[in-house]
Amino acid sequence: MSEAAIAKKAEIVKQTTDMLNAAQSAIVVDYRGLTVAEVTDLRKQLRDAGIQMSVIKNKILDRAVEGTDYEDLRSTFVGPTAVAFSDEDPIAPAKILKKFADDHDALEIKGGFIEKSVKTLDEINEYANMPGREELLSMLASALQDPMRKIARAVKAIADKEDKAA
Repeated sequence: MSEAAIAKKAEIVKQTTDMLNAAQSAIVVDYRGLTVAEVTDLRKQLRDAGIQMSVIKNKILDRAVEGTDYEDLRSTFVGPTAVAFSDEDPIAPAKILKKFADDHDALEIKGGFIEKSVKTLDEINEYANMPGREELLSMLASALQDPMRKIARAVKAIADKEDKAA
């Protein structure tokens, strides 16, 4: 192998390592059996959520995780491998991929990390079933509004009672 080819592969490994280190989460999947249309649809859903999905050679991934906190992922680098990286929302890739895998048996989630910590498949599924940020904010707003409504009703009831007494 020429020095230029080795240098090019080393640069690809470095770029992959940088992507892993910059990501809040990365989910490793096996996409074998999906049609081109299904992969295109999945990539669109991920892209709309600000998630990048890349098909990366297993050897490159293996070298990229060498000496990092993600070495436990090595066992997932078998067969056709794609990785969904998210720099912003750590749970979004798990949610989108889990929903897509539920609808398409060919997609298999193999593993990954969330918030810089390698997770088991069960943990990834738990994260995927959690409410999203928007849902949690909505639930919080609702929880904060309920006591305010009760206070407003109590004040109105007192005001109505005083109006009747007068």
